[in-house]
This record gives sequence, structure tokens and C-alpha cells, in this order.
Amino acid sequence: MTFQTEEGFPLAEIPGAYAAELGDTVAVRADADVLTWAELHRGSNRVARGLLDAGAATGRIVALLLPNSTDLILAVFACYKAGATPQVLSPRMKPAELDAILELGDPAVVVTEQGRVRQGHATVDDLAAGQPDHDLDAPLAPSWKAPTSGGSTGRPKIILSGRPAVTSGFDTGMWGIAPRQQALITAPLHHNAPFVTALSTLFLGGTVTLLTRFDAERTLAAIDAYDVDWVYLVPTMMRRIMALPDEVRLQYALASLRSVWHCAEPCPVWLKRKWIEWLGPERIWELYGGTEAEAGCTLRGDEWLRHVGSVGQVTWGEMKLLDLDGAEITGPGVSGEIYMRVTPGTDATYRYIGAEPTARDGWSSLGDIGRFDADGYLYLLDRRSDMITVGGVNVYPAEIEAALVEHEHVLTAVVIGLPDADTGNRLHAIVHTPERAGVTADEIRAFLDGRLSRHKLPKTVELVHDSLRDAAGKVRRSELRAQRVTELAR
Repeated sequence: MTFQTEEGFPLAEIPGAYAAELGDTVAVRADADVLTWAELHRGSNRVARGLLDAGAATGRIVALLLPNSTDLILAVFACYKAGATPQVLSPRMKPAELDAILELGDPAVVVTEQGRVRQGHATVDDLAAGQPDHDLDAPLAPSWKAPTSGGSTGRPKIILSGRPAVTSGFDTGMWGIAPRQQALITAPLHHNAPFVTALSTLFLGGTVTLLTRFDAERTLAAIDAYDVDWVYLVPTMMRRIMALPDEVRLQYALASLRSVWHCAEPCPVWLKRKWIEWLGPERIWELYGGTEAEAGCTLRGDEWLRHVGSVGQVTWGEMKLLDLDGAEITGPGVSGEIYMRVTPGTDATYRYIGAEPTARDGWSSLGDIGRFDADGYLYLLDRRSDMITVGGVNVYPAEIEAALVEHEHVLTAVVIGLPDADTGNRLHAIVHTPERAGVTADEIRAFLDGRLSRHKLPKTVELVHDSLRDAAGKVRRSELRAQRVTELAR
């Protein structure tokens, strides 16, 4: 079909176009649930009509509180057919977190699972009930996605895509996704990279297999069972797969597999070497960039072997390094903060709701520190000092610290990341309480439970009775972390 390579084909029309050609071919599967292209087209028509009846309108956000499922994909395309922008959110969010995001996005409709319906929310089945399945005259949503981030301030922000709901070769080209591929998505679609790669596969007429929960051996079994040729992982998943006994891991042929892509957190050198030795360098790919998508790097395994530890050369947009005074760093091997911008003359790739970018003269920063080598390959030296990556998920301490100090006996709290062999980092909370209060670590954990999502709960809690601030009144997070890393090493 010609629209596969066209720029600007409406996303709302994709299910109908493929239904006419591929009909009973599977578009998406999740566990035992399967959705063909014909079913996706007819079903998304019904759900779109339900969204419109519920108040969805062109340009409005529709929040999808759904796990990886065929219903989630159905709802995403229903949003496009209603002219709305899908915003996929974790169904495990605590009420306070969810309310903060909903306040920002002001969604026209909130779609949730059966059994989790709150007042004003609806399920996919509720929306589709009694609706006809014939085609709609779909308006064009001005933005095709609206992922969220916790934000460095502890308050959420929405990263609204600058592209309307039309096809573009940008994402498929960036991720190396080809027409009619079989893709395996191992992570929840409320994260940006899994959402983009799953949808990009469908835009090109491929089949997406969604894992409803990650399991190392199950991932390998799915690759063989469905002849998967493209898979998304984060290094924590790569660790768990490599930790399988050889007799288990090597029983899977993985003959169909052409590309393994990883991102979201740094991949240890030893782990990447093992994957390259196992599958060959041509199949291992890495991507570095932000949800904002102004600029980024990609890197294949054979390039990595020549530039060990690099995340690649800049392959879209522009990047430069600035020192602490804002002066540009031009020499190789010198570290600085990474600033990005779109290629001059191209449209903005995003806008924030609830935040302002960290910007200098049209260049913006995600807070990462890095250096370039003489060949233009980028090496990440550190993440933003306050952000912790745990199992591929970025966690901002400010949000956890804000919850901690709500406790009546907590004077100050600092959350740091300590090394963890499985997830890369674990969250460690240092909590200053008066000794006379008699607060226990278990009490602190119980206090946080119900206020934060599970992945934001500190794995360890350390109680101290002296101030965490220095004479200048500052919390020296890096010093606190260094002390504890040294103690662990001992």
C-alpha cells in the first residue's frame, strides 16, 4: 500500500486501510487476546463514537488508564478517529498522582479497566456498547501522543507531541522499523519508547505482541513462537534474560530476530558485550534521546565495539555541550551538559503542559552530562544529579521527598540511588526525624504506601537524627550518596 511510506497519512484511517487489505491478519496480541485488523477497525469505530458521546472533541486529551492489552490499542485508534490525543497512563498510579496529571491535562474522557472505574470514568466496553461500527468522518488530532513525566520538581508534566495524528517516517526510521514486521514490546505502553515503537509497527502494517508482564524466558519463547524480528528491551530486562541458565536461554533459536533495541537507562559494558557475543553485533541497537525528540543518537553493536561505552553519533537534530558557565565545549574528551535542538527550519517536536524547558538561546537540556570523542561519538557520564533510573524508569526524588515530609515527624528527607545488580539503582531514603519521636523505618514505609506508585517506593529507609543540610543550608546529595557507596564497598 502506498500510504506506508507517505508523509501525512491520517492515523485515523490506518485501521480501515489495513482491514481492507489484511482483514483477518493479527494486528495485536496480548496473552490470549488477539485483535485482527478487521476487528481493530470495527471496534475502534464503536469506541470512537462512544468517546464522542462522552465529550471527546478535536484536540482534547483522552486519558487511557489501561495496561498492555488489545483494549489499549483499540482505545488509542478510537482516540484518533474521534480527533483526540491519547494519553496512556499507568493503571497502578495512586489517586493523588493520577489527580495531579488529570488536573494538568484536563482530559475529555478517562478510560479505565473493569473494576477500577471511578466516578466519571468509563471502560472500553462501556464506550462501545450499542454503538454502530461503520466509518466516521474523523477530524485530525493536532497531537498524536501526550506522554507524562514526573518532572524534576516532583510535579508531573505532559510532553505534548508537536506532530499531528498523521504518519511520519521519523519514528520508524529512528527505530529501524520496517513494513510488516513482527514486533515484541516488553514494557508498558505508558512509557514513551514502548508506545512509539508499538504504534510505529502498526502504522506500517506489522503485528505487535504485547507482554502484559515481563518474564525473561517468556520473552524468548514469544520471539520463537511468533517469529519476532524486532524487540524492545531495557537493560534491566537484558540482565534478567542473561541470568537465565544457559540450558534454558540457549534452547530458543531466535532465528527470526533481526533487531534488539535497548534504551531508557545506561547498559553496563559487560552486559552489552555478552549480548553481542550471544546474538552478534549487527542485531544489537541502542538509542539515546528524550521523549521531547529534538535530537538523539543511535548505535549498532559493531560501532559500539569500536567505541565501547558510547551511545552513538547524533543521527537526528543537533547536540552540543556547554560548561557550567554556558560556554560551548568544542574539544573532544571534555565533559559538559548536553543541549539539544531540532534541525533549524523544522517544526518544534513538543510542548510542555505544566513545565518550562531548561533552555539557552533555543537549545534545551534534559540535564544529562556527557562528552564527545574525536569521531563525534557521545558518552554519557551521569544523569541529572537528582534523577534516578531504576529498571529503565526515571524516578525523580523530589516527588518521593515531598511525600516523606508530609509525615509529621519528618524534618528533611533525601532520596538517592544506590547500586543494584538487578535494576541498576535502588531507591534509598535518608530521613531526618527527631530521636524523641521514636519513628521507625517500617512506619515510614507504611506511610508512603498508598501515596506513591510501587516503583517509587524506597527499597531501603535510613533514619538519622542530625540535620542533612550543611552550614549553608544546602543538601549535598552527591556527598550523601558517595558516603553510602563507600560504606557499601567496605
